[in-house]
Amino acid sequence: MNKQLLLTATITLGIGLAGGYWMGKQPKQELTIQPAEGKKPLFYRSTMNPSATSPVPTKDAMGMDYEPVYADDNASKQPKILFYRNPMNPSVTSPIPAKDNMGMDYLPVYADGEAKTDESAGAVRIDAATVQNMGVRTALAKQTLLSHVVRAVGRVAYDEEHIVRLHPKTEGWIETLRADKTGQRVRKNEELLSIYSPQLVASQQEYVLALNNLKVLEKSPIEDIRRGAEELVKSSRERLNLLDVPAHQLHDLTDSQSIKKSLHIHTPADGIVINIGAREGQYVTPETELYMIADLSTVWVYAEIYEYELPWVKEGDPVEMRLAGVPGRTFKGRLAFIYPYAEAKTRTIKVRLVFDNADLLLKPDMFAEVTIHAGKQLDAVVIPSEAVIRSGAQTQVLVVRSPGKFEPRQVTTGLSSNNDIAIIDGLAAGEEVVTSAQFLIDSESKLNEATAKMTEPSAPQQPATKSLSVESGAHQHD
Repeated sequence: MNKQLLLTATITLGIGLAGGYWMGKQPKQELTIQPAEGKKPLFYRSTMNPSATSPVPTKDAMGMDYEPVYADDNASKQPKILFYRNPMNPSVTSPIPAKDNMGMDYLPVYADGEAKTDESAGAVRIDAATVQNMGVRTALAKQTLLSHVVRAVGRVAYDEEHIVRLHPKTEGWIETLRADKTGQRVRKNEELLSIYSPQLVASQQEYVLALNNLKVLEKSPIEDIRRGAEELVKSSRERLNLLDVPAHQLHDLTDSQSIKKSLHIHTPADGIVINIGAREGQYVTPETELYMIADLSTVWVYAEIYEYELPWVKEGDPVEMRLAGVPGRTFKGRLAFIYPYAEAKTRTIKVRLVFDNADLLLKPDMFAEVTIHAGKQLDAVVIPSEAVIRSGAQTQVLVVRSPGKFEPRQVTTGLSSNNDIAIIDGLAAGEEVVTSAQFLIDSESKLNEATAKMTEPSAPQQPATKSLSVESGAHQHD
């Protein structure tokens, strides 16, 4: 049995040696790499080491075929990456792709000496974990109508167009004062006081004499005499009118020709007595203000708005007003006038509002909460106001180009309203902007932009000279 096994093993070994000898004698099969149809390769290049080339098809040490390179092959135009550079510190390099401690990708430096990126100067890349830790929020720019509501504190005041200041037209003494209380409500043509004035008595006497003279001369055959008598009556009567003698007293004087010692003075309009300037027995002159009467059926309200709100408002805009003294009531009025100057101390612009006050609930010098509904509307690209970064003379936003990639962009801003702002130039509707943590990103962007302007290092630094620590996590920014 052992002899049979030994014989079988010997025969098998002999057959194997003979087969190996025969295979070694066969000629080696040449590599056959099919060139692209209609194209002739310039040379063949190692896929693992592009610097290793061959004029004929061959294989590398790993047994991988060299790839053909054609005249119009775009791959031959790609520069070779020499190393990777820290975007914040050009002296820190790495032979392999890496991230810095902020989670930003190292920039590749190519054989032509330039760091090739598709980003503008100042663009920033941040990994998703860092974006989440920083609390980055974004919003879309949208084309919409931008309106505005102006809120201010107002003060109720008298309507200056309905204030009457009453002065006597002659000197005299007040005999009877009928409206003797401030705040008293008076009606038009109501009797206010009676005054004794020697001038008024003399004027009455002249009028009576003119009437008697006309009665004697009205039948005169001489026309000039009749006309003169008529003119005398007319002029004396006009003098009494100019002295504010009431019409009914003038009528009684004409009929009875009885001279009155004192004459009445009536109120010229409805209103409230605001001030009384004289009392009974007081001697008054035309300089004395007897009464100040204000009609409170309409009131003015003064409010002050800020300069940035001025472009929104215009005369005629509807206004709402609420007062603590009239709870649950909303008064509706309009903006009547915008004053053509600014207040020196507050740098605000005063506006005048008009409200109806038939029930006299609005009292002068009351304070109120005023809401002006600006009628102007603006169709523009709108973003949240917190997305805008103002730095010196520049105004910019951070645009999201792709997940984790942010690009600073200068914009021109317009009117703002209710935490929104219009973008006149620099941003299109549908683009995404950063609304929170943008100042952290902006600081990195400015460093990145400054670094891009620096001179590139002539040769990559050896990793041994400065250790590179690539952290898996990122510092959290509040």
